[in-house]
Amino acid sequence: MSELVSFHEIQTTDSEALKTEITNSLLQKNASLSPKFLYDNLGSHLFDAITLLPEYYPTRTEELIFQEYADSITQAVGTNRIFIDLGAGNCQKAAQLFSQLTPTHYFALDISVQYLREILPKLQGQYPQIHMAGVGVDFSKKLLLPDAVPKSERIFFYPGSSLGNFSTIEAIDFLKQIKEQACDGGLLFGIDLMKDAPILYQAYDDPLKVTAAFNLNILRVVNHLIGANFAVQNFSHQIVINEELMRVELYLESLQNQVVSWPGHQRVFQVGERIHTENSHKYTLNSIETILEEAGLQSQKIWQDPKNWFAVIYAK
Repeated sequence: MSELVSFHEIQTTDSEALKTEITNSLLQKNASLSPKFLYDNLGSHLFDAITLLPEYYPTRTEELIFQEYADSITQAVGTNRIFIDLGAGNCQKAAQLFSQLTPTHYFALDISVQYLREILPKLQGQYPQIHMAGVGVDFSKKLLLPDAVPKSERIFFYPGSSLGNFSTIEAIDFLKQIKEQACDGGLLFGIDLMKDAPILYQAYDDPLKVTAAFNLNILRVVNHLIGANFAVQNFSHQIVINEELMRVELYLESLQNQVVSWPGHQRVFQVGERIHTENSHKYTLNSIETILEEAGLQSQKIWQDPKNWFAVIYAK
């Protein structure tokens, strides 16, 4: 019986390299910031709030699929495996599968280890039979696991269509890394399917402006990381539905002409100029099958909701 949660911090990027990455992104012709910076402690809490919004269909639709096909998913994935939760957040999506999949070990990976320290001790109390560990890691560049992860039948769990934050090339590379480290296990993941623009607008620009707060928080994160002086009130949350590239694009738009500075650098933002913060790619079943095949994976089973808005896939 496990009593204490262990925590591992994997430093994949040092602070100077991080500052250089952010600086280069801000100084390019079309400024951008990596979506990984959305998920500090506050950002993680804000995203939890987004998932509760009635307009944000992905979380509840995916949950319905897990509930409706619980037995089929268990049969496909198997039980008593090593469960690795990629971008775990509040860990609740994984926890809802514990009674079915009965993992022996649970490793929660998230860029914010501070957030995991809040969540995991409570979860361990609910499931004392599962060995639990939190891993603070930025796996957007490279998927690194601590030595504590047993090298046997690993099930990687990547729900919420988070794969859609990667470009196609990045997604294939990431899936290849999972394939290499699965140890005869597999990948259970969710993907959002392309749908009508009005549904996407409501989901990514909700009336309560929770998503706007989530997006704007990245400026506070950057201020902290590189010593910048972004004034959050001088930017607004904007989205673009790019139907040709099948994705929702998130931006922060400058509301006035302004100069943002940080040690050694500055950037002039004209009114209307945008910082690109995230892509959320949508898929068809054919397009995701193509990406899986490029990574050396094959879908073993696909489950969908009645509206065909979302899909859960087990691949190996």
